Amino acid sequence: MRTYPANSPEAIARILAMVMITDGNMDARELDALEKLHTYDLIGIERRRFAQILSEYCDDISDEADEDDGSIKLIDKARVDTLLDGITDQGKRILTCAITVDLCKSDGEISDPEMTLLRYMMQKWNITLEDIEANLNRSRA
Repeated sequence: MRTYPANSPEAIARILAMVMITDGNMDARELDALEKLHTYDLIGIERRRFAQILSEYCDDISDEADEDDGSIKLIDKARVDTLLDGITDQGKRILTCAITVDLCKSDGEISDPEMTLLRYMMQKWNITLEDIEANLNRSRA
């Protein structure tokens, strides 16, 4: 599993990549949401680099496939914890959660795996919906 420097745009992109495929169905509307939200600018990464990180994430989890049956765990606690531990800055954590909420909603339905992952992120990082809303209100002002 690749790692990136703590709090880097790549570390955030890796988490968003995880979110995008956590339900086993990457929807084109999720990619559209990244554009509409200006995600690349918000996290400080070029679109092409984000696409590369998404592809590398898929490669990495494919490499973890079960040797017997080829199954892949889309949500693996150890992997999730490793990725989440890569963001220590509270502002970047809140930003990542806010983008995650919008990504999860982008296809018109928040799946159970997406909700589970979002709740876990917020709990692990000690973030509330009020924190996300306050952050969004500040950025709009």
